[in-house]
Amino acid sequence: MKKITCKIRKIEKSFGSNKVLKSIDLDLEAGKVAVLMGANGAGKSTLVKILCGVHQADSGSIELFDQAFKPQKPVDAFKEGVVTVHQSINDGVVPDLDVASNLMLDRLTEKEFGLFINQKVLKINAKAIAETMGISINVETPVSELGVADRQLIAIARAMARKPKVLILDEPTSSLSSAEADQLFTVLEKLRKMNVAILYISHRMSDIRRIADNIITMRDGKISGQFSEKPLDYEAAVTAMIGHKMTEVDVETVSKGEIILEFKNVKLEPESSNINLTINKNEVVAITGLLGSGKSQLASILYGISKPSQGSIFLNGKRLENTSPQEAIKDGIHMSPKDRASNAIFQSFNIESNLTVPFTKNYSWLSFLRFKLLAEVAKTKIKDIGIVCQSEFDNIETLSGGNQQKVIVGRWLLQSCKLLILDEPFQGVDIKARRDIGKYIRESAGERATLVFVSELDEALEIADRVLVMHEKSFVGEHQNKNIDLEKILIEISGQVSTNSKNWNANGI
Repeated sequence: MKKITCKIRKIEKSFGSNKVLKSIDLDLEAGKVAVLMGANGAGKSTLVKILCGVHQADSGSIELFDQAFKPQKPVDAFKEGVVTVHQSINDGVVPDLDVASNLMLDRLTEKEFGLFINQKVLKINAKAIAETMGISINVETPVSELGVADRQLIAIARAMARKPKVLILDEPTSSLSSAEADQLFTVLEKLRKMNVAILYISHRMSDIRRIADNIITMRDGKISGQFSEKPLDYEAAVTAMIGHKMTEVDVETVSKGEIILEFKNVKLEPESSNINLTINKNEVVAITGLLGSGKSQLASILYGISKPSQGSIFLNGKRLENTSPQEAIKDGIHMSPKDRASNAIFQSFNIESNLTVPFTKNYSWLSFLRFKLLAEVAKTKIKDIGIVCQSEFDNIETLSGGNQQKVIVGRWLLQSCKLLILDEPFQGVDIKARRDIGKYIRESAGERATLVFVSELDEALEIADRVLVMHEKSFVGEHQNKNIDLEKILIEISGQVSTNSKNWNANGI
């Protein structure tokens, strides 16, 4: 017999005239992982925010263990055992505090800690929590010194420390390596056995196949499908989510133009292989590999944030000497960064301002902004890339994660450039939005070279003319995106090929 932990009935929510949730009925079972899928703007985030007390429903009811559940703020949800790890990593950690304080933050008001914090007890308890997640970080390390993946693990471990009855995870593996994701799945298995109800928001098929007991899909503010019969019908779930069948994306590779970007004997680290590589006008090149393979480091070098260990990089035949993002932009290099919450979004700005902020001088006369022109430019880009919003004056924070990502990608497509760098442009983005973004990137690629850094192989295959594989700061494979050998790529990604060669050359196959 099913044991329902959380029962959701007839939940509705509107923001002004925009009806976001329409009569949502949903059961979350004890000891089960329910995967929630939905296109950006389908209402997933609003439903989660109602469950965790950020928003209140306009109508309907929620029951937790057959008792009315009406959290007015997040702390109310925490006290009742409903714990959420949001997609924005910085919502789950406090960067200015150390790891121990972050892990124990929600328990410091408990009686056992008294009026004064015993640092020794704090660290002992924090280490115990870290061990449950397989985290080996020194608990005295400030979170501000950690990378995105480690922050994500800390946020998840902090959630575990709250001893949840309902755990909500929003794209939790988007910043994790496969090994780190395995740590998370091991913990989720323990929580299953402890009868915790888990709502897992993801579009990663590898995650869904690994952990889903059932799949729930949302479309246009409604539940569009529920799938619990084994084996789970993933294709039907995607069809219910986007409203039509998922078809294979067949990329027609383009004829390349002249060389735009050239690497000559470049090394990311002293021990890595030499990189000799050319990227041409009109082609989209995807660089894939596991977290830590060197993808983001390479992007940072091109954007003037860091320098290679050795070698030279040329842009249109001229040696690239930029030492800052500002110089990179002047050289014609645009980059959409990996962590949009920390490095890309201006939270207090509207969509128009977020789109145009790097280029406002191009839309001004003397020292005066041309507001009408700014609005026209923003409207055009919103339409071109398919941003779901009421108007260009909506605050960026009112958008779903995928639509925020469209804004950030759209920003760097607003002006022409020589080289466009997109670091994980599909992170936290559903299948439909991913294809909208990919389609627009390819359609606009004719007058530049485009580098797309992705962790998921299917994302690379949906957008690229050529796929390059990185492992341990070196390139290990090159593939034209036609009749591609998937098994060979997976072997390269996992590191089961030799990386001892001192030189690696790629000039297109």
